[in-house]
Amino acid sequence: MNHSFSRILRLVALLIITLGLGACASGVKLDDINPTKKAEGASSLSSKENKYANEPWNDPASPIYNKSFYFDFDNYTVKTSDQTTINAHAQYLNTNKNQKIVIQGNTDDQGTTEYNLALGQKRSEAVRKLLGLLGVSDNQMEAVSFGKEKPKSTATDDAGRAENRRADIVYIK
Repeated sequence: MNHSFSRILRLVALLIITLGLGACASGVKLDDINPTKKAEGASSLSSKENKYANEPWNDPASPIYNKSFYFDFDNYTVKTSDQTTINAHAQYLNTNKNQKIVIQGNTDDQGTTEYNLALGQKRSEAVRKLLGLLGVSDNQMEAVSFGKEKPKSTATDDAGRAENRRADIVYIK
């Protein structure tokens, strides 16, 4: 097995284990937190969420609110229709040089784990390369693959699987 691919697999496995253990450590579901509403006894996690509530990537009116880019089956070519949104992300990142992102490549449930990890990596790298061509610094971006392990939809019909063939931009501080 290619040393680089083997390293990626180990990193993905470590990330999945870390995320899984982190999720077990807290009784708080991140999806249940409303960052704009302070609840009595709000945890420090809620205050962190509030800290990022006003960021443009969390504002539905912002051109960088859309952070998911979808791909055709067995393909890692970024669609022309996504260019305007990718340009907006590049503009924001070029203006905010300290801002970092992780681009997470995903696939549907078809195919082997190894194949899907490789395809997810190609999808995240495709978005990363486009952003790089638009001037975003390499040290601001990381491309990773979750393969089929982080689905948006659990449906196994065409529409559900199409939701899972994507690359997501995640802004980190």
